[in-house]
Amino acid sequence: MQVPVYNMAGEKVNEIELPADIFEVPVHEAVMHQAVVRQMANARLGTSNTKTRAEVSGGGRKPWRQKGTGRARQGSIRAPQWKGGGVVFGPHPRSYRQKMPKKMRQLALKSALSSKASAGQIVLVDALEMSVPKTKEFGTVLGNLSVNSSALVLLPAQNPNVEKSARNLPGVKTLRVNCLNVIDLLNYDYLLMPLAALDVIENTWG
Repeated sequence: MQVPVYNMAGEKVNEIELPADIFEVPVHEAVMHQAVVRQMANARLGTSNTKTRAEVSGGGRKPWRQKGTGRARQGSIRAPQWKGGGVVFGPHPRSYRQKMPKKMRQLALKSALSSKASAGQIVLVDALEMSVPKTKEFGTVLGNLSVNSSALVLLPAQNPNVEKSARNLPGVKTLRVNCLNVIDLLNYDYLLMPLAALDVIENTWG
């Protein structure tokens, strides 16, 4: 698949062929869905906790005798039906982590990249550098590249000036290639990346 390469002024400077084994694979929606569910589950802390009747303070004495009072029999004021009592079947700390084979994770990522490529939502620039952090200038760059919707800016490595310039723009997120994931690819309309980031993708998943 041929994709044009632009400079930061929005001028076409080259045209390259995207790697077919990454950007032209059949889109497996079921695998992408499984990857999204796994990623969201793995982000859960699982720290919710409630106390059972054995853990609530108090309630060691039988509140009244078993018979003869006319009231229902009770064994503890910390039973679940009492105010301040224990909780039945409440949440307790647990892990929500899900496993997924490495090849399936790679297939989900390639499917998301292929979906972006087929929709024409991948924008390549020869280089993405800024001398100082300037949000307004970075917004101008996006306008030059006709990126008029939400965008995921993919960087090959740490780039403080670009990251600081983009973080205050609504609908724009910067991400390093080694953190690339299916959810971010699906959440943003455009994928903007310099050629150096494309090289890292090809070396990692090619």
